[in-house]
Amino acid sequence: MDRETLKRQARETKPQAGVYQIRNLRDGRVCIESTPNLRTINGRKMELRQGKHRNSRLQADARLLGAEAFVFEVLEVLPEPEEAQQFPRDALKALEAAWLERLRPWDGRGYNDPPGPARPG
Repeated sequence: MDRETLKRQARETKPQAGVYQIRNLRDGRVCIESTPNLRTINGRKMELRQGKHRNSRLQADARLLGAEAFVFEVLEVLPEPEEAQQFPRDALKALEAAWLERLRPWDGRGYNDPPGPARPG
């Protein structure tokens, strides 16, 4: 395919929201994150390589071990809503929370912070 066809296909492809993990290949610890567009994972990989990832513990290990010691893996794609609308942010947050509860990636198992007490709200 030519370049223009590839560009058009990229513009026409709907973004997929979902949850992914960044897994340390040396010790198995993970960082769970979500995104409204899973294509942005490449940007997160670049941030990790450039020392700019927002999770300081993950970034410290990437500096020590090298970015190649980490893999990015999609855990679940948020199903598209039946009606043509933007994906619901609350559904993405709930999906991420479910994976956090399932994998519990804090303390010695990962890079996420444990959930705090529920806040009134």
